[in-house]
Amino acid sequence: MAFSMLQLFLLGALGPRLVGQLHMSPMVLGLTTTVGFGTAAALSPSGGRLVDRIGPRRSLVLLLAVSALALALIGAAPGAGLLLGAVALGGIPQALANPATNKAILATVPPARRGAVTGLKQSGVQLGAFAAGLPLTALAGGLGWRGAVWTASGAALLAGAWALRALPADPPITSASPAHASFVPRGMVAWLAGFSLFLGAGIASVNTYLALYGVQRLGMGPTMAGGLVAVLGVAGVFGRVGWSKAARPGRAEWLPGLLACGAVGAAALLAGGLLAGPLVWAGAVAVGVFAVSGNAVSMVLVMQRAAPGRAGQDSALVAAGFFAGFAVGPPLFGLLAQSGRYGAGWMLVAVEFAAAGAVAFLWAARDRRLRTGEAA
Repeated sequence: MAFSMLQLFLLGALGPRLVGQLHMSPMVLGLTTTVGFGTAAALSPSGGRLVDRIGPRRSLVLLLAVSALALALIGAAPGAGLLLGAVALGGIPQALANPATNKAILATVPPARRGAVTGLKQSGVQLGAFAAGLPLTALAGGLGWRGAVWTASGAALLAGAWALRALPADPPITSASPAHASFVPRGMVAWLAGFSLFLGAGIASVNTYLALYGVQRLGMGPTMAGGLVAVLGVAGVFGRVGWSKAARPGRAEWLPGLLACGAVGAAALLAGGLLAGPLVWAGAVAVGVFAVSGNAVSMVLVMQRAAPGRAGQDSALVAAGFFAGFAVGPPLFGLLAQSGRYGAGWMLVAVEFAAAGAVAFLWAARDRRLRTGEAA
């Protein structure tokens, strides 16, 4: 999970260096996120079906190999053109990550422990944020940003070799396509995909522009600004583990909406950094605890309710909504960042989180009515 989205966090944490050395505008920096996650959103439904067919170990080895290649190409990019192509390639592991890891959990973890284990594996994404924001950003200060990205590429290769040796073997590959397979989300999956769309738009804007905001408006150096991403990552690890463990049936349905409300406050704290600089650190923590955790809870809900044989595909459809939000959010924020209007940008993020909360509460209320009617 950490490697599947590491490129996103590296582009955000190293954004101040990329903007300077590759002569990129803030708008182009946001476009890199759009290309990567647009690819991931388009491929996610097919990725879910692929994981259901070939199994989680093969999928995870493929994920790590493609991640290593994408990171290597990012490090070699002479300008925005190859950089965008490499980021698009990085959309493939993003499309595979949730279906593959969720199926691995369903196959190996007892039901009573799946919520906590799902939160732990989802926190791997935030481990990637920490790695990008602290050790890799610090490494970039000595080796340059290309050396830092190539180091991450080598680590992905090592992880792929470990996965090939350590994970249990998959069953034989089948060419059969499940009769109930569908690329169209329905019922709970459709609602969670909508929630994830708005949530992803806000989170992606924070990930992409938080470090640049620290440098351009708050007077931070590149390494300290990268620390904001690291703080967000650490908070996200604890938030995802804690909230996923708390997401038991009957309670889990209401958590996405509540977490989205907390995320609105987090966006307000980021905007408050313009008035009182330390508030930006509190905002970074709050984004990790609330916004980032919402995605983990949505995955717990999918695993609790997925029909037999559909866990990979349902996970992928919800993830597709999340990735679509990642594709849409940064360019909209980038239009405001281009003119230095970061306060308006954080208010846009707050609106996106509020929309996610509205969708989540509407679904939870509808789900409760349906369950009450069935019980009657």
